[in-house]
Amino acid sequence: MIGEDGENLWLGEYPRMVTVTARNLDDGGLSLTAPGMPGLTVPPAAGDTVPVGFSGLDRAVSADPAAGDWFTRLLGVPARLVWLDDPRRRSIDPAHGGLPGEIVSFAWDAPLLLTTRASLRLLNDWIAEGAVERGEEVPEPLPMARFRPNVVIDGDEPYREDEWKEVRIGEVEFRVSEICDRCAVTTIDPDTALKGKEPIRTLARHRRWDGKTWFGIRLVPRAPGVVAVGDPVTALP
Repeated sequence: MIGEDGENLWLGEYPRMVTVTARNLDDGGLSLTAPGMPGLTVPPAAGDTVPVGFSGLDRAVSADPAAGDWFTRLLGVPARLVWLDDPRRRSIDPAHGGLPGEIVSFAWDAPLLLTTRASLRLLNDWIAEGAVERGEEVPEPLPMARFRPNVVIDGDEPYREDEWKEVRIGEVEFRVSEICDRCAVTTIDPDTALKGKEPIRTLARHRRWDGKTWFGIRLVPRAPGVVAVGDPVTALP
């Protein structure tokens, strides 16, 4: 999603973006829905190449203009939906653990983000403890949706994933490129688009180093493959 200047529109600045549900269609298009908005089917991108200025890229393919109109109405600012026609044009930044030849589309710094339910349970325990210490009402546990992972696993001790270097999910092996640093986007409620203080306040107390807060790990596949719900997960030596 870009603005008039070709720069990406950031969810932290336009929180209503979090309310959008986008579903891939069999023909390569998208189905878009959001509260208070009519649904929209976006055909596969086949528009003109437009200039962009983010993620080290200088061009992308424009989606159907109706998609831009839809997001402009949702966000209240001029917007355009774009597509990266050739992911080989975007390498994973070495500053985020990228190695030569590793690529990523418009995902932030790696193709996949893995989180664990055990880590979230402990984080919610910490949030509850902090509320009690401050004399506040204990909030409802945060859902995993706050962290927008691709892969969620269970069955391990909290934050053990920090130590992983390689992991196998089903038959697919992944390299852990880095632990994921978290920004203020995690404080936006995906149901209401309202901002709060958690989880950053609590992560800053328990999971802060190098001036950042951390939750989850970024993964790069060693080779193409398929993962499915229920696949076994193994940390590799």
